[in-house]
Amino acid sequence: MPQRKEQHKRRRNEWYQAWLLCAPAVLVLILVTAYPILYAIWLSFFQYDLRFPDQRIFIGLDNYINILTSAVWWQALSNTLILTVSSVTLELMLAFPLALIMYHTLLWRYAVRAATLLPYVITTVVAAFAWKFAFDPTTGFINALLGMEQAWLTQRWSSFLVIILTEIWKTTPFMALMLLAGLTLVPNELIQAARVDGTNAWQRFIKITVPMVKPAILVAVLFRTLDAFRIFDTVFVLTSGAQDTETVSMVGYNTLIVSLNLGLGSAVSVLIFISMLVISVLFIKGFNIKNL
Repeated sequence: MPQRKEQHKRRRNEWYQAWLLCAPAVLVLILVTAYPILYAIWLSFFQYDLRFPDQRIFIGLDNYINILTSAVWWQALSNTLILTVSSVTLELMLAFPLALIMYHTLLWRYAVRAATLLPYVITTVVAAFAWKFAFDPTTGFINALLGMEQAWLTQRWSSFLVIILTEIWKTTPFMALMLLAGLTLVPNELIQAARVDGTNAWQRFIKITVPMVKPAILVAVLFRTLDAFRIFDTVFVLTSGAQDTETVSMVGYNTLIVSLNLGLGSAVSVLIFISMLVISVLFIKGFNIKNL
């Protein structure tokens, strides 16, 4: 009993010390993130147009009702989910072999890794403009390369294709970097023991590598999903939301920045925040990330 009490007291002291060490960062996060979020929630209950700042009227949940009963919101949410699921799935499929190449490369290892990560370093707007010019029917090289005469950004599904390709090219290196970090944690002794037991490369990959890298995979997919769900700059540069490619972030931008409707725009922002929160909870609960 005395030993248990001592252990409990030690754990409690460690808990207090951990909170004291985290306190400065928590305070900064509260000031930087919590206040804007709470202020946006507060604004979302008002009819508030920045062009008429003196005419602020409390309307309760009317902004949320207007958004959730609008076809524009559901179309934008559908577009966002299509772009998110497609890009993240394809990025994961490409990132794993890319991470394996970076991990096993012996000659010019750092040069290979630097070249692989180069697209991720480029600003998203610059990358989007590069892909826009590449797919332009008059100045781009894609049509000449494929022997086609296609105006890619004038149709809905071809516009989606260009947006998804741009996202894949830009952010696959991020997922590869996350998976590379996971690969470095796989004990080499396990691989050597499996090789001695007569397993082939595919069996070692499925039975050892993938289970050991599973936490890195889930974290990479979660981070990338949250990032893809709030996609804005790529769509803004490529289509500006034309051809029914508007995303939820673009709805928020058009409402809040273009139309200067602070109340309705804040409600859109709150709904985006809630959607991302739901995605995070589903990942954490569904894949049991805490216990990985």
